[in-house]
Amino acid sequence: MFLTISTTGTPERPATDLGFLLHKHPDRAQTFSTAHGTAHVLYPEASAERCTAALLLEVDPVALVRRGRGKGRGGAPDAALAQYVNDRPYAASSLLAVALSTVFKSALRGVCAALPERAANPLPLRIEIPAVPARGGAELVGKLFGPLGWTSVEVRPVALDERFPQWGESRYTHLVLEGELRLADALRQLYVLLPVLDDAKHYWVAPDEVDKLLRAGDGWLAGHPEQKLITSRYLARRWSLTRQAMDRLELVRLAEADDIEVEALDNAVALDDAAEETLAEETGEIPADPTPYGSNSPTGPAGPDKSDKSVSSVSADSSDCSGSESAAKEPSLADQRRDAILAALRDAGAGTVLDLGCGEGRLVRALLKDARFTRIVGVDVSVRALTIASRRLGLERMSERQAARVSLVQGALTYTDKRLKGYDAAVLSEVVEHVDPPRLPALEYAVFGAARPRTVLVTTPNAEYNVRWETLPAGHVRHSDHRFEWTREEFHGWAGAVAERHGYAVAYVPVGPDDSEVGPPTQMAVFSRHEDSHHEEGKAA
Repeated sequence: MFLTISTTGTPERPATDLGFLLHKHPDRAQTFSTAHGTAHVLYPEASAERCTAALLLEVDPVALVRRGRGKGRGGAPDAALAQYVNDRPYAASSLLAVALSTVFKSALRGVCAALPERAANPLPLRIEIPAVPARGGAELVGKLFGPLGWTSVEVRPVALDERFPQWGESRYTHLVLEGELRLADALRQLYVLLPVLDDAKHYWVAPDEVDKLLRAGDGWLAGHPEQKLITSRYLARRWSLTRQAMDRLELVRLAEADDIEVEALDNAVALDDAAEETLAEETGEIPADPTPYGSNSPTGPAGPDKSDKSVSSVSADSSDCSGSESAAKEPSLADQRRDAILAALRDAGAGTVLDLGCGEGRLVRALLKDARFTRIVGVDVSVRALTIASRRLGLERMSERQAARVSLVQGALTYTDKRLKGYDAAVLSEVVEHVDPPRLPALEYAVFGAARPRTVLVTTPNAEYNVRWETLPAGHVRHSDHRFEWTREEFHGWAGAVAERHGYAVAYVPVGPDDSEVGPPTQMAVFSRHEDSHHEEGKAA
């Protein structure tokens, strides 16, 4: 099997620069050993106007069988002869992809010390592969390469036998790609898509293949319309690995949409500020655990640190700042908030519940303990938080009947999601304060305008109560990720406007000790949809 990479140039920017970018000298033919044969790199033509590099891979069928151990099509022991007589030496597959990554390792990473500017910029490329196995036909080849910036994707099916056209076409195609791309981008695309088109791998797909896929797919896979098919086939249809990769790709997509780093969406980091931890124990806003796993996302609903959901139990009592012994015996503010939510859900007669911004699943776990809640869905953008929630809930150990009641899904609450429609109630517990104010209308519409559950519960800190926290400096918010904290009047103003826009009634419930001067530490709004409301899509502010 082989492929050629060609480029054109000028006397000022000669085409032979391709040799520098590939780290292979045009004047020499070079040979490299691989696990399943020998790779050769040579240059059929090399001039200032045009340069072509060819990678020829000679596969040893016997070595493939011995090393394959029955994995992949090359090693399948279903027929003794087929182990030695097959298309592996001739058709581009994962064997060629591995050879690409081995022989052109530096080029794949976009590294070229001699010509860094050439490596960083697009150049005219023509890549030709005579035999590409395509499970899905020529149409699939076009769907995979078409959205990737190539000006021409020429796919010509190969006949089974040219002498007998009535036999029809084989599953192989002759592929020619032309366009201006960075060489590294082109090689990464081939590295991923060749085994995807073949729909087979000659080696066992281990968990580290997810990292390889994401590295090679950086910059193009997250937004590819065939992302799911590519991910599933590349990972040999291993469901657990595919789900992991898809979750991480969704983070990339959301980060790109919000123009922030991926780490900002999924940053489960430990807090080092002892003063903040002390305040956390009092307020229940962040974990007292010195190594918490929260979703302190600056994008707010994408992954906030949800106090009683994302954290370990808060041991200090938030209802009495004097620290009396009697106060220490009372439940924490996090527990009181959770109890208030459960009571409101029961009063509303909710059977199916969305925990929007579920974090590590503490509310989900509490809901599971009550049989009246028949369907519970936890939603969070943070893969880490969902992973921890799954482990803490013991999803893998649950009975089939219990597991059918609960599911954890990844999603950002500032985007509409058809999966969230049709539920009795939704809970936004300590979420809104993590949202940048300009994004609040998007969150509002996604929940109240698109999902439209019958009941919505929203809890948020009461800024007026902050004066009662002895360890909280004046003018500070309770958590470093809070974008704001509302007074009771501000919260009532926002909630009342939301209710009016979307056809809900709203009532307010204090959570924690209701101070006669500053009110409760947490305020909760209970939204109830008017049954006769004729909501108009897009009415949100």
